[in-house]
Amino acid sequence: MKLASSTIALTAALGWMALAAPLSAQEAAEAEAGTTTDVTTDAATDTDAATTSTETETEADMDAEAEPETNGTAEVETEVETEAEAEATATDDDAAATDTATDADVAADDDMASDEDAAVEEGIVEMAQGAEDAPVTVMEYASFTCPHCQNWHETSYPQLKDYIDEGKVRFVYREVYFDRPGLWASMIARCGGEQKFFGISDMLYNQQRDWAGGGDPAAIAAKLRAIGLSAGIEEAQLEACLTDGDTAQALVTWYEENAKADDISSTPTFLINGEKYSNMAWPDMAEIIDGLIEE
Repeated sequence: MKLASSTIALTAALGWMALAAPLSAQEAAEAEAGTTTDVTTDAATDTDAATTSTETETEADMDAEAEPETNGTAEVETEVETEAEAEATATDDDAAATDTATDADVAADDDMASDEDAAVEEGIVEMAQGAEDAPVTVMEYASFTCPHCQNWHETSYPQLKDYIDEGKVRFVYREVYFDRPGLWASMIARCGGEQKFFGISDMLYNQQRDWAGGGDPAAIAAKLRAIGLSAGIEEAQLEACLTDGDTAQALVTWYEENAKADDISSTPTFLINGEKYSNMAWPDMAEIIDGLIEE
């Protein structure tokens, strides 16, 4: 099965959010109105402050013109001006300190946002089975909506599982997203954590013809929910997983980076100890694995 375009994959990241938890027009309008009100209030405050400052300066000029210019008065005015200059300098220093603090706060907020984005990407777990020191690593790129992937998992994976359980193979499964249902299925499988991922994956492949058939997104979503619930995931946890837009986008980005790095153009595709192979029958894969174990 050939890979979908990047546009389709990115659209898939937002598909569930549009289906499960869309932002209403009223909420969006209220949010925009709130922002506008804050900006208007700030602008009005700045205007009032500027007007007050101008009036104060004008009154000071009028008072200075009304006073007779005697030596004693001039000295007093000099002292007043000196104090005013000192106060102005202090005010400028305070303003500069405030600006510096504000810049520091903004920089800190930006750093925090970057850390949170990095945390989302780092939170994507590589789903794997078998001993880390196994002599052979088999990495599969597959989609839960791919019929060829379903066939391989039905006919070949059970035999590969024997190699995994014997410590001969470490198996790494990487999802590919052709469409929205494939992404949703992945989010359900991952919702159960590493311990339930492969069990739920088996359920998704075994029931693929049922839940992936047809084109009604709502019906597909309902069937995927049912699979998640039957796997023992609590309803609240399931909904939290399926409406997590940040994780959905991070998964799509992760998939695209992986597919580009390994030059993946179709599914299923296998990397066996780093060497790429297209879809194959179990006897052919077993021959490759056995040869690597004997080396």
